[in-house]
Amino acid sequence: MNAKKSRKEKSSKTKRLKHLWSLLHEFGLANIFYIMKDSVISLFKYKLIGSTVRLEASSLCQLRCQVCPLAQGKTGIVGRGYLRFSDFQNFVEQNPRIRNIELSNYGEIFLNPELKDIIMLAHSKKINLTALNGVNLNEVGDDILEALVKFRFKIIYVSIDGASKDTYRIYRSGGDFDAVLDNIKRINHYKHKYGRKFPRMVWQFVIFGHNEHELPAAKKMSKDLDMEFVVKLNWNESYSPVRDKDFVRREVGYATRDDYEQGHKRLYMPYCYQLWDSPQINWDGKLLGCCVNRRRDFGNVFDEGLESCLKSEKYTYTKKMLQGKVKPREDIPCFDCPYFQWIRSRKIIPVMGTLRRLNNVLKNS
Repeated sequence: MNAKKSRKEKSSKTKRLKHLWSLLHEFGLANIFYIMKDSVISLFKYKLIGSTVRLEASSLCQLRCQVCPLAQGKTGIVGRGYLRFSDFQNFVEQNPRIRNIELSNYGEIFLNPELKDIIMLAHSKKINLTALNGVNLNEVGDDILEALVKFRFKIIYVSIDGASKDTYRIYRSGGDFDAVLDNIKRINHYKHKYGRKFPRMVWQFVIFGHNEHELPAAKKMSKDLDMEFVVKLNWNESYSPVRDKDFVRREVGYATRDDYEQGHKRLYMPYCYQLWDSPQINWDGKLLGCCVNRRRDFGNVFDEGLESCLKSEKYTYTKKMLQGKVKPREDIPCFDCPYFQWIRSRKIIPVMGTLRRLNNVLKNS
C-alpha cells in the first residue's frame, strides 16, 4: 500500500513539475539562463550589453502622421523598403548569440510581405521578436494575426492616440480606428483559441493637446481589450502641446519632459544607450546605431558582418564620444543630434541606462 501511495505521490510531483515547466516555457522564463549566457558572450564578441539588436522590418507606412519625418519625405539614409526574409535568415544564422530582435522603428512592420516567414523562422530559432517602438495595426492579414499568437511574438505596442475615431485620425492621418480595434480583438480571439499569453498587447497613447481629455476613456478601453496602457510624450512639443498640464499630471504623473526628468532623475528618452545594448540596423542592413539616426551609417551588417561593424573605428569612437572620453567629430552621426547635445550638457553617460534595458529584455522574454 505504501509503495502504491509512493508511486502516486511521485506521479503527482512529476505532473506538477511538468506543469510548472510548461508555464515557464509559455512565459519564456526558461530562456533566461540562455539569454544571460549569450549576453555574456555578446559582451566579449560584439561589445554588446545583452543579446538584443533592433532590425527594422519595414520603413514603409500607409499613414501620414503629422510630425513623422518619413511622412514629410525626410527619409535620409533610412529610405523606403522592407527587410527581406533571405537577409533575415542569413543574419540570424551568422549571429546565433542574438536572442532578441526589435522589428519596429520608422515604418509599419505589417507592410512587410515576408513578415510571416520572418516570424516563423525566429520562433524556430528561439529568437524573441518585439515591436516596442509601435505599430499602427491598421492593415493586417488574418493569417499574420494568427501567426503572432501561434509563433509567440512577444510584445506589441499599438499606437492609438485617442479613444474615438475623430480624435484618433487627427494625428494618425489616414488611419482607421475601428479597424485597429477589430485587429486587436482578432489577436485576442487567437490567444483564447491557442491558450496563449503572447503577444502581450500594449495600448501606446501619445499625449497631445487634442487628445488629453480622452486619457481616462482610453485607459478603460485598453483594460476591456486585455491590454496594458502606457503613455508617451510628444517628441515635437511645438505640435498640439498639452493644454491642461494639471489634469495630465493627475492622470499620468507628468505632463512634460522636464516633469519626468525632475521626478525620475534621468532623461526621458536617452536613445544613445542603444549603441551599447540594442543597436539599430536598417531594413537594408545599414548600421544606424540608434533608432533616431537618419544622417550617416556605420557600415552594412549584411555585407560586412555585425561584429565587424560594431568593432569599427567609427562606431568605437562614437561610443567614446558619447561618454565624453574624446572630442566630438563631424563625421559621426551624433555630432549634430539634439539628444547628444542634451546628454553632453548634462554630463550623462548613456551606457548606465542599459541595466534597466536588460531587465526589460528578460521580463519580455
